[in-house]
Amino acid sequence: MTFFRFLTVAAVVGLFTACGKSSSNAPNESKSEGAANKTKADVSRSAMITTQSGVEMVYVAGGEFMMGSDRGDPDEAPVHKVKLGAFLMDKFEVTHEGFAKAQLPNPSHWQDNPQRPVERVRWRDAKRYCNERSLMEGLKPCYNEKTADWDCDYSANGYRLPTEAEWEYACRAGTDGPYDFGRADKLRQYAWMAENSDQKTHPAGQKKPNGFGICDLYGNVSEWCEDVYSPTYYKESPAIDPHGPPNPGKDVRRVIRGGSWKSSPDQCRATARRGERTGDTDACFSTDFCGFRCVRHVTAEEFQKLRVSK
Repeated sequence: MTFFRFLTVAAVVGLFTACGKSSSNAPNESKSEGAANKTKADVSRSAMITTQSGVEMVYVAGGEFMMGSDRGDPDEAPVHKVKLGAFLMDKFEVTHEGFAKAQLPNPSHWQDNPQRPVERVRWRDAKRYCNERSLMEGLKPCYNEKTADWDCDYSANGYRLPTEAEWEYACRAGTDGPYDFGRADKLRQYAWMAENSDQKTHPAGQKKPNGFGICDLYGNVSEWCEDVYSPTYYKESPAIDPHGPPNPGKDVRRVIRGGSWKSSPDQCRATARRGERTGDTDACFSTDFCGFRCVRHVTAEEFQKLRVSK
C-alpha cells in the first residue's frame, strides 16, 4: 500500500481541528502544491485528543515516506524510504504554561506571555520535562536518568522527543515538497520567521496548522529531536523507525528541526537539518531560538481507547 493510499484509509479516525489559541523559490512547487491539496483533503479528519495533563495532541498514523531531499543541503541527501509506526505529537510547541506544570525552572528569554513557547531549553531539560509529564499522567517514563545520555526506552508508553524521522514525517503531512502547503510565498501564513517575527517568539498557534493540524512546525522556535546529528547519517539510516546514529562520545550535537523566529524561508523547509550542542554542561546556554514538543508511541487501537476514555 502506498503512503498516500495509507493516509486516505487512516483519515477515518476523527475530526480536524485548526490552530488558533489566539486568533527561495521552492523546487517542484506546482507538483507539491497539488499533492498538498490532495493530502489535506485526505487527512482533513485527522484525530486529536487532550491528555490528562491538558495538552492537545494529534494522532499521526504510521506509514512510509521518502525522507530527505536531493535539492537541499548536502546533509539532506540521499532521499531514502522510511517506515514509521503511529504516534501522538503535541499540537503546539511546549509553552511556558505547560512547562510550569512540570515544576521545572524556566530558562526562557521571553516570559511575558504563558502561551509563548519555551526556549533556551537544554536538550536534557527537555527530556526531564518529558519524564515529568509522563509521571503526571501515570505513564512509564521513556528516559533513564541514571545513564549519561538519559537513554531512551522506545517501548515505554510515556513522552519523549520525536525522532528526526517522526518530525519530518509529521511536518510533510503526506506531501513531497519543501512545504506541505505548496508555494514558498505562503510561508508567512504558517510560520513566524525573520521576515515577520519582529525578532521574537509569539504565542503558540497563531499561524495556520500544517495538513495534519500541527502548529508552528515551520517557525516560531526550532525543535529538539532525539537523534544524534550526523551529516552523513542518511547514507546508512535504517528503513524502519530510525533512531539516529550512536553517540560518538565527543563533540556531540543533537538534531534540531524546523525554522524559528530568526530563520530564513530556506531554513524553514521540512527537510532542513541542523546539529546543535545540547548545552547540558554549558552554564551560558543561550539558544533563544530553540524549544521542543513531545511525542508518544501509540497504536490505532490504543488511540481509540484514549478517545473513548475522554
